[in-house]
Amino acid sequence: VINLLKDMVKQLEKEAEEDEEVYNKVACWCQTNDKDKTKSIADAETSIDRLVNKIEEETASSSRLNTEIKNLEVEVEKNQKSLDQATANRKKELAEFNEDEKDTLQSISALKSAVTVLSKHNGGAALLDMQAALRSTVHRHHDRLGDMLSISDMKTVQSFIQSPEDYFDAEPTFKQSYAPQSGEIFGILKNMLSTFEADLSQAQKDEMQAQSAYEQLKAAKEDEIKEGQDHLEEKQEELANTDESLANAKEDLEDTRTSLAADQAFLANLKEKCQLTDQEYEQRTKTRQEEISAVSEALSFLTSDEAHDLFSRTFNFVQRTAATLSANREKAASILASTAHRVNSAELVALADSVRRDAFVKVKKAIDDMIAKLLQDKEDEIKQKDFCIEELNTNERETDLKNRDKEETQAKIDTLTNEIETLTNEIDTLKAEIQSLQTNLKRAGEDREQENKDFQETVADQRATVKLLEKTLDVLKGFYNKKHKGASLAQEDPAGPPPPPGFKSYKKNSGSGGVMGMIQQIINDAKTEEAEAIQAEKDAQSAYESFVKDTNDSITAKQDSITDKADTKAKKEGEKTDAKKDLENIMIELEELANENADLHKACDFTLKNFDIRQQARDEEVEGLREAKAALSGAQLTLLQRSGA
Repeated sequence: VINLLKDMVKQLEKEAEEDEEVYNKVACWCQTNDKDKTKSIADAETSIDRLVNKIEEETASSSRLNTEIKNLEVEVEKNQKSLDQATANRKKELAEFNEDEKDTLQSISALKSAVTVLSKHNGGAALLDMQAALRSTVHRHHDRLGDMLSISDMKTVQSFIQSPEDYFDAEPTFKQSYAPQSGEIFGILKNMLSTFEADLSQAQKDEMQAQSAYEQLKAAKEDEIKEGQDHLEEKQEELANTDESLANAKEDLEDTRTSLAADQAFLANLKEKCQLTDQEYEQRTKTRQEEISAVSEALSFLTSDEAHDLFSRTFNFVQRTAATLSANREKAASILASTAHRVNSAELVALADSVRRDAFVKVKKAIDDMIAKLLQDKEDEIKQKDFCIEELNTNERETDLKNRDKEETQAKIDTLTNEIETLTNEIDTLKAEIQSLQTNLKRAGEDREQENKDFQETVADQRATVKLLEKTLDVLKGFYNKKHKGASLAQEDPAGPPPPPGFKSYKKNSGSGGVMGMIQQIINDAKTEEAEAIQAEKDAQSAYESFVKDTNDSITAKQDSITDKADTKAKKEGEKTDAKKDLENIMIELEELANENADLHKACDFTLKNFDIRQQARDEEVEGLREAKAALSGAQLTLLQRSGA
């Protein structure tokens, strides 16, 4: 019993340490999350106030901008209608002016014709044409002529139109009792002509002024419309940005409120849970301390000297009492069994058996239940340990594999990056080489053109030299190759005194042969040089053609190489993009594995760390319970206590 009490004290102290460890973790969790959530709630409330103010401001701005946009649209529409009306009026005025101008020009033409006819005293067809033109003019401008002419002048004109020939007669007709009035009508028509011309000039000036005023009005209205449209576009863009910002603010407000509600609920639950945990820990600590005190006190009683002497004095009595009680229990069991057989009662059989066994059935049952529970806990903890070890090993293996995949993928990306960079440099180099070859080809073409030009000049010079020298040589040969005969005079004795000495024998210049030889040598050298130049030109042209062919072949090959490298580069870039996506997926999986590993450690570290200790403690507890059961089955202490009572 003393050993059991000591084990109980140790177990209670160990449980107190475990409770303290659990409480410290929960308290840390409570403190950390309380602080974080309190800050999150404060930040959310601040954000909500800010967002509410922002929504109010932007709602007001949106309303104001809508009003301004409507006003601008009305203003632009008003200006556009005003411009359209002014344009329509201008077109109408222009049409009217053109019509009036046309009529006035026709009238002026008719009046000029009439004045011309009158001034020349023409008749016949001209007179008939004039009459028709004047009649049309008077008809079209009747109202205008009424304001322009007096009544008498109007009558004169109408009379002239009716009978123009009367104004050309030498004698008065039956309609006239006076001399011809051609002078009078001439003056009237000239005045009409002047008036029409003056009116036309004024009308044209008015039209120009009206057109100028319209252009100014049009420019002003177009400026106003453009300015209004620009402002309208600015306001519409501002409204769109404001509405978008307003929508985002409303969405943020809703999200913030949702997050705030969740944080507040979490914090309330946290405070409640932490408070309950504090209360539970306090109660558990208090109860356990009382239990430890009671067990310690009982242990002190049992280990005292007085208890030791008491146990020594009463040991024999306990044995005798136990024997007596055992005999009595057997006798009672026999009576109950005999009666059970006699009355055939199963309950009496069970009672007899119960009496025969002992009086601590319930206590031993509780001990058996505790032992069964401890053994089940032991088995469950072993399963939990095996699960944790397997899951941690699996997580570690998968993490190692993913890290290997990560390294391989990263290495692939690095390799592809280097290959792409190399291909890019090679493509740039090939392009530079192609450009250099094209430049060399262009320069070679220019050099070849200059060489050919020099060749043509050289050949032309050589041929001209040869031609000139050949002419020179022909002239010299024509003289020096010709045989000259000297005069041979008979040597007769002179009849008188001898004459003075005559010419010496004529000899060709001894240097002529050398000169002609030199000329011939020059001709030969010139022809040789011409032949050499021709051959050199052929060689140069052949070399140039070969260079052009080789260069073009090289350019084509390099362009093909660029195409191939560009295709390879595109494939490599595609592979790099895929590898980056694979790396992103691997990083996500590694993060998931890390989170899983953290969860596993959180759930398993305590079990794995304390497994052996807990198993040993549980085994010791089971063994203690079994010893207690054995001790209780013997009933020594209980019988002693009952005897003492």
